[in-house]
Amino acid sequence: MTDTPLLELRNITKAFGSVQALSDVNFEVRPGEVMALVGDNGAGKSTLVKCVAGTHAPDSGQILFEGKEVHIHGPKDAARLGIEVVYQDLALCDNLDVVQNMYLGRELNRAQILSEAPMEQHTHETLKTLAVTTIKSVRQPVATLSGGQRQSVAVARAVMWNSKLVILDEPTAALGVAQTEQVLALVRRLGEQGLGVILISHNLHDVFETADRITVLRLGRDVGIYDRRTTTQQTIVEAITAGVPTKVAGIPANAGAES
Repeated sequence: MTDTPLLELRNITKAFGSVQALSDVNFEVRPGEVMALVGDNGAGKSTLVKCVAGTHAPDSGQILFEGKEVHIHGPKDAARLGIEVVYQDLALCDNLDVVQNMYLGRELNRAQILSEAPMEQHTHETLKTLAVTTIKSVRQPVATLSGGQRQSVAVARAVMWNSKLVILDEPTAALGVAQTEQVLALVRRLGEQGLGVILISHNLHDVFETADRITVLRLGRDVGIYDRRTTTQQTIVEAITAGVPTKVAGIPANAGAES
């Protein structure tokens, strides 16, 4: 894993009328890294992700991708850079099969006829690369899949398009124990394959199972970046609930947080 950020946000600020959603937020994720983004409801996690995904434009600050400043004016700009988002609702169509969902809106066709065989083969290959083995047939309707399988399809769809950064919004919400472990293993594999991953989660157990580093947001500000190997869940809880300044008068305030 390189120390050079794949994505770097510098002093990102965003307001909605009189509501200050983000204030001078700094954030980064490296290639091959799972960076968790945690905080209470209203901390600014969703707003920050939407700035990266092109849904919202920041009022000020810089977004750098692969070391170059970029301006993301919409989801298509984000996709062209290699940024994909898997939202909590997954945006899957129950009446379509796995292949149709993987290619939804991006169908391959020749002379206005769908190229079914290449789409099916590419779907097989993508799932195999991610070691997704629980889906018996890619022609299986999504409505028949379990929660973990549905999440796997959504993640596979995100990485199928030469993605470099995948953002996962609460990927284990409402899943059982076995399905949660299946999805967490998939998240770890994304990092192992060199992708940058932003994991948004309220579940600190899941965060400590998968993340390399953890960024804490509180009331629209970044509290700090913590190395998962050298910090504790208690430290993260304290940062989420009480806030721990990253530094005071230039001196790091917490040994668990990166300065």
